[in-house]
Order: sequence, then C-alpha cells, then structure tokens
Amino acid sequence: MSSYTLEQFVSECRDVLTHDGEPVDRVEQLVPSMFRLLNGNKDFLKPEHFVSDPDHYSRNAIHIEEDESFSLYALVWSPEQWTPIHDHGTWGVVGVHEGALHEQNYMRTDKAESSADEGVELARGGVIVLVPGAVTSFVPDPDHIHLTGNPDETNRVVSLHLYGSAMAGFNIYDSEAQTRKWIEVSHNES
Repeated sequence: MSSYTLEQFVSECRDVLTHDGEPVDRVEQLVPSMFRLLNGNKDFLKPEHFVSDPDHYSRNAIHIEEDESFSLYALVWSPEQWTPIHDHGTWGVVGVHEGALHEQNYMRTDKAESSADEGVELARGGVIVLVPGAVTSFVPDPDHIHLTGNPDETNRVVSLHLYGSAMAGFNIYDSEAQTRKWIEVSHNES
C-alpha cells in the first residue's frame, strides 16, 4: 500500500468521472482510493499543505482538475476552529491525516423545496468523529448539511477533502434566522 501515489489517486478520480454515474456510485468507487492515499506514502503532502490561519480553518489546494470536475484540499484546523453549518451541493470524500475531526450532522425538517433559501428548519442529527486513516463520504440530494471542526484545545487536525467540483463556495445555514445562502470561499494555492 505504501507505493500508492497522488498521481495514481488523481488518475483514478479521472477514470471514475469519465463514466456516467450517480454521486453515490462515484463516492463508492473513490472511498477506497482515499483510504489508500491516506494510509500509504504521504510524500505528496508538502509544507504548503499544512499552512494554518489563526482566524479560521485553512483550505490548501493539493489538486484542482483543469475542468474543475474535482478537487483535493488539505484542510488544517487549528484548535477550536469550526465551519459554519453548511452543505457543499456536490459529492465528497473526506479522510483524516492527523488528529480527530468532528462532524455534527443536521437534517432539514421544513416542508419547503430543498432549493428554498428561507423558512429553513434544521434538526440536529448524529455526530461522527474521524481519526487518522478513517474515510467518510457524502452525496447531495438531499444535501449533506453539517458543521465540521476541531474541538481540541491544543492539537491541530489535518484532513483531506475530495470534492466533485472545484469547491469555490458552499451554502451556509443560519438556524436562528432559518435561512441558507451561497458564499464563495478561498483557498491557498500550492
């Protein structure tokens, strides 16, 4: 397993995306690839992939496909950094390189169409804790609504996130205002 490379991972992603398939088909095929990447030789992770930000978690690009059909980021979570409640609007595969990543899931309970941005009612769902080497996945429709972060007071978390787009933005939710809105997000080039 140690000889599996980033280039092989990217090639497998391209191969999976050349075939028609539902998001669930794609994540089923790519979870084992992410597992091999995380549990093999990690020489592809360079110092620039571990850049952090004191104000919020950091998104460090490892690979963004030229046609923006998929992207791979190293997210660095300093102690006590969290995302807002959000969804990605696409499929994804997430694995942990270092630390323990926490995810709190939410379910949309209002009767409005899933594309509605107002009158959004959320109920808390389950909690997932991912440790080094663990991999999870998600698909849209219904949207995978969650918040993710690092509750640890002293140690960072580093996770790899593969998305079915360039992931230039996502929907954030305000549970008190019962709204959802699209925001653009930045990343560090590497």
